[in-house]
Amino acid sequence: MLNQRFYHIGFGLDDLGSSPPTIALLSGDPERSRLIAQMYLQDVRLLSENRGLNSYVGYLSNGRTILSATSGMGAPSLSIIVNELIQVGIRQIIRIGTCGSIQPYIPVGSVVISSAALCRQGAANDIAPVEYPAVADPFLTVALVKAARELKVEHYIGITASVDTFYEGQERTDSANPNLMRSLHGITEEYRRLNILNYEMECGTLFKMAGVYNFAAAAVCGVVAGRTVSENIILEQKDIAIRNAIATAVHAAETLE
Repeated sequence: MLNQRFYHIGFGLDDLGSSPPTIALLSGDPERSRLIAQMYLQDVRLLSENRGLNSYVGYLSNGRTILSATSGMGAPSLSIIVNELIQVGIRQIIRIGTCGSIQPYIPVGSVVISSAALCRQGAANDIAPVEYPAVADPFLTVALVKAARELKVEHYIGITASVDTFYEGQERTDSANPNLMRSLHGITEEYRRLNILNYEMECGTLFKMAGVYNFAAAAVCGVVAGRTVSENIILEQKDIAIRNAIATAVHAAETLE
């Protein structure tokens, strides 16, 4: 509705101007959203910094209006933001995230483009049944793959494991809780044998929302941890991974009709 600023994103349709965007680049980290706006968008305008969920509107190099928005960490926060973004007219969402690879051939610094997600997320269960498929939009996904190829970004395409917790859910024991539940012991190796590529915390819910809400969603995540080697994020290559993911998403958005 016009003149309605939504409670969480902090802006409404009337704040988006005469040519409102229909595509959003969605990052968990507000600093990533700001980086996208500053480095890749023209005539950028800050829409909101409400709750640290920074949102910016600007133009791509081809003149298309686009939103750079923040989802916060995890699926519950993302589900709120996506719901409100759809209400202000967004119809395509590309998630730009970070992840840990669970396959030995996927190095830190590369990107994973998710074709679908194994969804082990409570938020998604409020949106659709467990059995409901969590799949990315094929056209957005192909656009991301083409962009990565053109930019010569090392990339891998496949199934992502989306879970709700960073530590226990991803079988990390080097934390405040070294005592994992029995059901989580060995789960990473099990997923590896199922040809799942990576762990992250939002894609499954995003993809289910896309199916239910009838919008297009895709995801590209920079690999910041190699879980076959260590539980830790490799800080030296984190910026490279994130910039590769951002560049891939922006270039894909520039090619969309």
